[in-house]
Amino acid sequence: MNIFRLTGDLSHLAAIIILLLKIWKTRSCAGISGKSQVLFALVFTTRYLDLLTSFISLYNTSMKIIYIGCAYATVYLIYLKFKATYDGNHDTFRVEFLVVPVGGLAFLVNHDFSPLEILWTFSIYLESVAILPQLFMISKTGEAETITTHYLFFLGLYRALYLINWIWRFYFEGFFDMIAIVAGVVQTILYCDFFYLYVTKVLKGKKLSLPA
Repeated sequence: MNIFRLTGDLSHLAAIIILLLKIWKTRSCAGISGKSQVLFALVFTTRYLDLLTSFISLYNTSMKIIYIGCAYATVYLIYLKFKATYDGNHDTFRVEFLVVPVGGLAFLVNHDFSPLEILWTFSIYLESVAILPQLFMISKTGEAETITTHYLFFLGLYRALYLINWIWRFYFEGFFDMIAIVAGVVQTILYCDFFYLYVTKVLKGKKLSLPA
């Protein structure tokens, strides 16, 4: 495992922990898109079904279990434990416009037409756009809490580091996965505006707002 994948994994884990701690400490999920979190839970579920069929390493298995567990814990906190604080009026993105096309694309463009491979491909495509309901929610409310922006920053950093990981693997190992790279590029592009605002506003102590 190279340093870019490791730091990418740690950035991803940091994002998830920041979000969980934010919800638990404030006893509120205000400003958090439940729809994005459901999509991420779906991403991890469909991607890590290989937990049932193969073992790569203790690290690999542990991280997969942590991602799945944290994803469902977040969904539980939003829709059950702290449901009264969930802002469903602003979390209105039509997720079927993401899931249906992504599902169709996974059937058409994949490495191998088998159930596990199609579901893995579906998870890669879906992850690239799963943050859209959250960004849409921020654009509707006009601003985001600082802790929420930290979560989004580490989530975007994870994807950017994974892109570098793919480049590293191609250069040093000759490994090239077009599906993962294209999806990663799309996801990173979605974060570009946010990264700029994060550096120019949040890091200077100002509140972040996205254009409606």
